[in-house]
Amino acid sequence: MAETIYDVAILGGGPAGYTAAIRAGQYGLKVALIEKDSRLGGTCLLVGCIPTKALLFNAEIYDHFKHAKEYGLDGLGEATVNWKAILDRKNGIVSRHVKGLDFLMRKNKVTVVPGFGRLTGPAKDGVHSVEVTPGDKEKAKPSIVKTKNIVLATGSNARLLPGVEVSDRVLTNIEILSLDRIPKSLLIIGAGAVGVEFGSIFRSFGSEISILEYLPRLVPVEDEDISKELARSFRKRGIESATGAKVEKVEETKDGVKVTYTGSDGKQTSKEAEKVLVAVGRGPRTEGVGLEKTKITPDRGFIKVNEYMQTDEPGIYAIGDIVAGMPQLAHSGSMAGLVAVARIAGKYARPIKRDRIPGCTYTEPQIGSVGLTEARAKELGHSVKVGKFPFVGNSKATIVDSHDGFVKVVADAKHGEILGVHIIGPQATELIAEAVTAMELEGTVEDLMWTIHAHPTLSEAMLDGFSSVEGMAINV
Repeated sequence: MAETIYDVAILGGGPAGYTAAIRAGQYGLKVALIEKDSRLGGTCLLVGCIPTKALLFNAEIYDHFKHAKEYGLDGLGEATVNWKAILDRKNGIVSRHVKGLDFLMRKNKVTVVPGFGRLTGPAKDGVHSVEVTPGDKEKAKPSIVKTKNIVLATGSNARLLPGVEVSDRVLTNIEILSLDRIPKSLLIIGAGAVGVEFGSIFRSFGSEISILEYLPRLVPVEDEDISKELARSFRKRGIESATGAKVEKVEETKDGVKVTYTGSDGKQTSKEAEKVLVAVGRGPRTEGVGLEKTKITPDRGFIKVNEYMQTDEPGIYAIGDIVAGMPQLAHSGSMAGLVAVARIAGKYARPIKRDRIPGCTYTEPQIGSVGLTEARAKELGHSVKVGKFPFVGNSKATIVDSHDGFVKVVADAKHGEILGVHIIGPQATELIAEAVTAMELEGTVEDLMWTIHAHPTLSEAMLDGFSSVEGMAINV
């Protein structure tokens, strides 16, 4: 029997990898998807985006039930949390979508190869060899997958602080998703998306939350006004936070964990909590994949690529969290996968514009942003005009009882080009799509001011946000 030679072999079955596999199958390519875990989905589906957002939805529903009488809902009594049922629902959502991926692989004729894939060197006569070691058999003999092209999509791992190890009290995003009960107190190290989302979740469920951030503000990648508004909202919810805080020591005590840190004032402080979540970023999962056998020279584990996701080794592409300079977001990884396989298939591919990748944080209130912050736009020499519209002026926000926050638009003062849009408030993670579309189509503030938005909707805040750049918002 002739040896199978695939058109493309993809290492990693997370959002970047499985999206690339599906599109490659749609192009009619012969595809192998190599995955070391027993289930497809990667960090995002199994222990990241999807289960976290499931918990956030439960927390949102619980928050609404706390105000049931205000909504005219009598006789419900006081809502209590059934944590096991919440976890069961979260796990059921994950399982359902894992099965969905299995179906999509069959539908698109993708061959799923279980095991850990390693590069073996450059292509020989145009064909690469990937060594695949089954993960569940210690003495299993590796197999070889032959392929014309390789796409590396191996994802990332949660970073830990030096000297800190995971335990039943010191957690990462993985362990915190399967706690057997809600902690009375939770101290979070890191105020990026992961840290503030879990802070929001467990505060809704009654935990005492403290957040420590090394940088000067919460969600430091966001526009400064967004950070200030989130900090204000968190204070209102009873979430404590300290910025400019350098963690010196994490040690387990009789009843929990004590974290010692140096504050922005230079004074050393200690804080105790039942559990600690370490959310200080993620590192690329490229160790052991055989990069040293190729021309690829990683930078702190990250892989450099060109605009079509090609590495320095001919025939090898890299996508997702392992790509240098690319935000570690599922949707940017997925789009990178579409670009890579389109290039492999000889189809049209449009390179990713990195300033058009939306960022979303699913706290309460939500955050959605795209493009340049006000400060960054000024640093780059733009003459800017800024508009800001508060959700308190939006009727639908009042209806849904979520009128904190605002829409902020950063625009070029001369031509009205939209440089960045930053939203904090109800459904911000959905509303940001309009801004991304407008920027992709090179729409101007004037274009958006004359675009009809339905009433009453939260999206009307976008209309007023763009109009506010010219000082002409209607509802403020």
